[in-house]
Amino acid sequence: MTRGGTLLPRTIRLDGSDAVIFAPAAEPGEWAVPGTFLFAGRPAETLGRKEQIAFRSGFLGVTSFGHSTLVTVTPARAEERAALVETLAAQFVALLGAPDLATARPAAEEEVSLAEDICRGHDQGTLIALHRSREGEDIREQFRTLRPRDQTAFSAGHLQGHDRAFFIVETDADDEPHHIDLLNLKGDGT
Repeated sequence: MTRGGTLLPRTIRLDGSDAVIFAPAAEPGEWAVPGTFLFAGRPAETLGRKEQIAFRSGFLGVTSFGHSTLVTVTPARAEERAALVETLAAQFVALLGAPDLATARPAAEEEVSLAEDICRGHDQGTLIALHRSREGEDIREQFRTLRPRDQTAFSAGHLQGHDRAFFIVETDADDEPHHIDLLNLKGDGT
């Protein structure tokens, strides 16, 4: 944590999937909040496909009002936190119909405080993923963390210590296509 500051989530993009699954996707490096307020009081059947994905696993980038699958715990100075509250309050007025900044500011402060709570106790650089579900009328949130390793399997510095789930290797066009039976690889006959 920085002197006079706190830890807050910033969006991060380890691959291009967020740009495909969210409409819109948050830009990498934006300050983020959980954003569950976007789904409060909205029945699941009224959400489009991409909204359902955002409901299930999207943090809200405050500047773009786009979604991100992952955030990274990042130090923030007190003035950055204050600016985040003001930006979010302005978004509440511009995009969600809040009557004015004075009315929107307490709700923005509450959401930024929640984002702070999510980061509390985690090291800088820790990745956080979100999973939302509905339990009747209630929305339940679960957070899980991924901590960076010193080295990645593929020595990819741009991944900041996190490996990809899959590693794709391009081959020459003359090569025969490879067919892999994933079920057969399981090896236990089921």
